[in-house]
Amino acid sequence: MKSLLHKPAWELAELIRNRDLSPVELMKKTLDRIEAVNPVINAFVALRAEQAMAEAKRIETQINSGIALGPLAGIPVGVKDLEDVEGMVTSFGSIPYKDNVAEQDSVQVARLRRAGAIVVGKTNTPEFGFTGFTKNRLYGVTRNPWNLERTPGGSSGGSAAAVAAGMVPLATGSDAGGSIRIPACYSGCFGIKPTFGRIPMGPSSRLHMTRTWTLGPLTRTVSDAALYMDCTAGDHPADPESLSQPCFSYLESLKRKPEILKIGFSPDLGYARVQKDVMALVEKAVATFEKMGHPVEIWKGSLPDVSPAWSDLMNWELYGQLHGDLERIRPDLGRTLAQSLDSAKDLSFHDHLNIGKIRTGLNRVLWKVFSDFDLLLTPTMPTEAFAAKGPPPTEIDGEPIPLLGAVAFTYPFNLSGHPAATIRAGLTDSGLPAGLQIIGPRHHDIRVLQAAYQYEQASPWNDHWPDGGLDGGQIFD
Repeated sequence: MKSLLHKPAWELAELIRNRDLSPVELMKKTLDRIEAVNPVINAFVALRAEQAMAEAKRIETQINSGIALGPLAGIPVGVKDLEDVEGMVTSFGSIPYKDNVAEQDSVQVARLRRAGAIVVGKTNTPEFGFTGFTKNRLYGVTRNPWNLERTPGGSSGGSAAAVAAGMVPLATGSDAGGSIRIPACYSGCFGIKPTFGRIPMGPSSRLHMTRTWTLGPLTRTVSDAALYMDCTAGDHPADPESLSQPCFSYLESLKRKPEILKIGFSPDLGYARVQKDVMALVEKAVATFEKMGHPVEIWKGSLPDVSPAWSDLMNWELYGQLHGDLERIRPDLGRTLAQSLDSAKDLSFHDHLNIGKIRTGLNRVLWKVFSDFDLLLTPTMPTEAFAAKGPPPTEIDGEPIPLLGAVAFTYPFNLSGHPAATIRAGLTDSGLPAGLQIIGPRHHDIRVLQAAYQYEQASPWNDHWPDGGLDGGQIFD
């Protein structure tokens, strides 16, 4: 039987609605858990413990009075420190912004709170979310609950580690090159990057997220992610590129068995190298879809090399926002980030137009892929989690890989805007999670969720979690 703190959010919410669980009791256990394991994991960098407990007491009073509340009433939530929570610092993991207090909630946070969720605190992120592991000069290194010497990934590493370690059942994430899917994979959680615009972005106290960024959840189950999207998806005036609210419930739609899907599987997208035991787990997960009745065919094509375009776009967009302050704040910036920003100085308008051409070429290929297949499967990450302090691996099974080879499967779908999720495929020989990525056509988020849910029912992972660094790093079952 799973402990209270490892139950999924939807189950906790149901217990609270039925008065079988006190929101105050849940919040006390949540804060006790954070106090016990956060010192070694460093998932949370700021807490609002008193306010969270007061909100839990208010919700309990309302429930006992028969007042109908939102679907996340009493559920503790962590918020990634790239996103605003009123009255809390949004530091972006950067020393120059350590006193940047937000005056209002972001749209996503406001919607979660309107649904009854209680923000517990802010979770750690690499500086401006710019690396696939979570370390910064302001708050230090975040560690993986499965193995404290390894990274939980990035840039939503604090959120993923908090969920995996039983600190909170839900946490917010953002994904510009894999920043939801990378930590979800390395931490054994479920994570989905919805279609670009599905969850509105902004308003921000300082910096805005750009066209590569997508907001989404880190959760323990697919149902939790669907519930999260029910509460957060839909257009908002603060984000003119946000998409309209779907005319259905993501959570309710999971209960419909998906039609037989024609699935493509690419083990390498035409260019990637994958760790052998990771690939073995991925292939086993792919075979599960075949056992569920979905025909799977190897996609023998190749995506164009979009790594320079994606990298230039990321650097260019952040440089455009920071360049006025860059020389003033440079001494306090991390070396890697400063170098990335410097590389954007000489990019021209024509360079930016060329990025658009490359993006168009990528989408032409993916248009053909999704004309042939309903879904595309790939490994999420080519390796298991690497050292907590980095750097990312430069070789796999003794063979060298390029600079972005460690995130080879994630960033193309930020440039294209397609929905993509990661599910746990199993544990490697080292006892670390490996992930299978599910990519769908744009706007077909529900197809991705349904496929992930069906896999979860066939190969459940939800009772197998690490203890968060306690008791010698043993696994919680």
